[in-house]
Order: sequence, then C-alpha cells, then structure tokens
Amino acid sequence: MEKVLILGASGLVGRALTDELKVGFDVYGTYSTTLPSLPDGKQFQLEVKQTDKLEEIVHSLKPDIVISCLRGDFDDQLKFHKELAEELRNENGRLYFFSTTNVFDGDYSRPYTETDLPFSQSDYGNFKIECEKMLKEILAERANIIRIPAIWGKDSPRYNAIKESIKSQKMIDVYSNLVCNNLLDIQLAKQLRFIMENKLKGIFHLGSVDKMTQGQFYEQITSKLERDLSLLRTHLFQEKADTFYFSLKSNRKDMPSSLQSTNMDIISYLLG
Repeated sequence: MEKVLILGASGLVGRALTDELKVGFDVYGTYSTTLPSLPDGKQFQLEVKQTDKLEEIVHSLKPDIVISCLRGDFDDQLKFHKELAEELRNENGRLYFFSTTNVFDGDYSRPYTETDLPFSQSDYGNFKIECEKMLKEILAERANIIRIPAIWGKDSPRYNAIKESIKSQKMIDVYSNLVCNNLLDIQLAKQLRFIMENKLKGIFHLGSVDKMTQGQFYEQITSKLERDLSLLRTHLFQEKADTFYFSLKSNRKDMPSSLQSTNMDIISYLLG
C-alpha cells in the first residue's frame, strides 16, 4: 500500500482528498490550525515556515506520494516547496502540486490547455508559475502539476458565502461576460486518485467540461435557493462588453468520461 502525505489536509481540497484516499492508501496529513480527519499518529502540525520540521516528517515517513494543497505567504511557500522537492529527490517520492487557472491571467482572450505556456499579471499567478518551474527542474517527471479552477463543495467557502448573502440579503457581485469552469471537491479527489493509481504524468487541467459565465453559474444556484435574482449585481469584466475567458480545458485523452462533470452536474450536487 502506497504511503501518501497530504500537505494541507484540513483545507477544502485536503479534506476531500483525505476522505477519498483513506481506502487503498496509507494516508498522513499536515495542518496549520484545524485538525484533519485522521488518527492522531497520522497528522502533523506544520507551518509553511517550518522547513526543518518538513524535513523531519519526510525523512520519518518516506512517503511514496506527496500532495501539496497548501496556502500561505508566497515567498514562504516557494522556500517550503524547494525544500520539499530536494527531500523528495533524495527519497524517490512522487509529487502532485496544486496550481491554478491564474497562471494564465495575463490574457483572458481564450481558454488554455496543458500545452500552452503560462502568462500571468497577478502575484498569485506568477508565484504558481515560479513554483511549477522550480519543481519540474528539481524533480523532472516526478513533479506533476494539477491546475484547477474554482473549487466548490457543500461546505465550501464559495457556497457558504452565497447562502450567507441570501440570509442577510446582501448583494452578490458577478461578471456577466467572464466565461469560467468549475469543479467539485469530491470530483477533484476522484480524478486525482485515478491519476495516482494509473501513474499518469505531467500537467493536468481539471474542471467542468463545459463553460458558463460566472453570472450564469451564480444565477442557477441563487434561483433555486432564493427564487429571487435581485440579489445578483452584474458587472462587465474589465468594464468591456467583450467575452473574456478564465477557464481551463484539457487536450489530454486519459481521463475517463465517468470522472468528468458539467457545470449543471456541479450545481445539481450542491443543491441536492
């Protein structure tokens, strides 16, 4: 049974991965403040600045797989992941690093595939690009990049914010001309499990197979929860009437259709 270390096991993505991988893998996890759903002997409190403690954990566990879904200061994260990559190079482990659509936020003219070169104008996007590049340089094909769009779940911050806005009758700002894709936390966990079990390599763009504008997606959710769309306040992205894209698409053929979803699949699950 392969040993898996999830860095950031108590976050939205980390929780979903922990639940999915508990059967079939020997799962360990780290957390900052909130405890993950793991036995005491399989969880470690770890801050992103604690590279010495990271080294101790990796040396002790010798994980076959490390999954990084950490958050934190960008400079600290970059140092942390460099130390992680150096340790894994010595220990012969595989890394799955979660990246983001933001690596393409320098140009919103179209969706992007795995073979497109990243170009970002945001600090977040440029941090992720730098991290991707560094991990690939150190670990080569043992570093796998998982780029994801907005992640939703029944207890996700995004979904909870919608319900709280409806409860307090607070306006919800959305873009009517920004085309996006989305993904469920549980769907992401199943997709990563498939990637891991089949030892697929490289860059992966995960997300709904179709696209919706942000406004359409929120309208579908709020109309079912509230039946009153007056709380939605629409804006034009970049104050222009053009169509903009903040979405990923995949040119890979190795993800089965049974593990893929549409935006309406996501909405139906959230509302179910």
